[in-house]
Amino acid sequence: MIPVLICVLISLSVADNDLDTLYPDLEHSRTIYVIENGPRLSVVAEQSKVVSRRGGNATLPCRIQRDQSLAPNRKMRIKWTKLTSDYLKEVDVFVAMDYHKRSYGSFHGRVHLQGSSPMDASLVITEITLEDYGRYKCEVIDGLEDGTTVVSLDLEGVVFPYFPRLGRYNLNFYDAERACRDQDAIVASFDQLYDAWRGGMDWCNAGWLNDGSVQYPINTPREPCGGKNTVPGIRNYGVRDKDKNHYDVFCFTSHYKGRFYYLIHPSKLTYDEAVRACQKDGAQIAKVGQMYAAWKLLGYDRCDAGWLADASVRYPISRPRRRCSPTEAAVRFSGFPDKKHKLYGVYCFKGNN
Repeated sequence: MIPVLICVLISLSVADNDLDTLYPDLEHSRTIYVIENGPRLSVVAEQSKVVSRRGGNATLPCRIQRDQSLAPNRKMRIKWTKLTSDYLKEVDVFVAMDYHKRSYGSFHGRVHLQGSSPMDASLVITEITLEDYGRYKCEVIDGLEDGTTVVSLDLEGVVFPYFPRLGRYNLNFYDAERACRDQDAIVASFDQLYDAWRGGMDWCNAGWLNDGSVQYPINTPREPCGGKNTVPGIRNYGVRDKDKNHYDVFCFTSHYKGRFYYLIHPSKLTYDEAVRACQKDGAQIAKVGQMYAAWKLLGYDRCDAGWLADASVRYPISRPRRRCSPTEAAVRFSGFPDKKHKLYGVYCFKGNN
């Protein structure tokens, strides 16, 4: 191959010399401008973020801008997908082409196109779940033309740190996912933790986030939490091994359909008695996420420590006062006491059927 390459280079050199001889005034350097028509189809969203709540509805905007010179195409394809937290794959949500429409997975029966006009590809999501939170991509394909836009669906809610009865730093990532689900929540995103930090959240124990990273929010720098001479912010351990590494977790929950309440009972209860007392009242023992949602989103305030489903004892204070979280509004945590101790009341949850 080398001799051939040398021959080609010699030939090109000779050709250049011949051109110099034949055309001495020829410019050797020219810039060629190629003018192409702009895109004949584009997709835009009037807003990049839509905020809703669990159990509510949301419309994710997506509008098609199509060159009038394009011939009508009944087979224009509209596809919505949900981007995962690591952005490596997409989850199918909804596809429409002409009269053919299909929804997928957990979105089946809950999504449809708004369709206010032929150029409206906005997606309507009903009965929103915690898992619906995230980023969605609208893609339109019209023959050889295509366009995309991305819209975020945010939820009103609350972030809370969580660790199980086993103690701190006992959860790998998959255990953390289960722990949040068991408490009526999901693993929080970085954006949700960042919003909580801006709202004053200060927590010195590192916890999993939904992208597989481990972080924690600090508003008051101090020695055990990265050093007292550091600036406030979110401390980041980076992405960790989801199987081998163990931390706490930051969970996120939103509004619920039902009633959270403290059960008035003539005596204090053991954990098993607390579970039965709620059942006798036509309810279930409440979960940690339900207490946080009632406290943060509904202003629930009660100075009585009570059992929750994970066998922890907590109470929600929205109005700080003496003997009841005097310095801050918070969900107070009394630990994981012996389940046989008759020292506490119970919080119950009665869902709407």
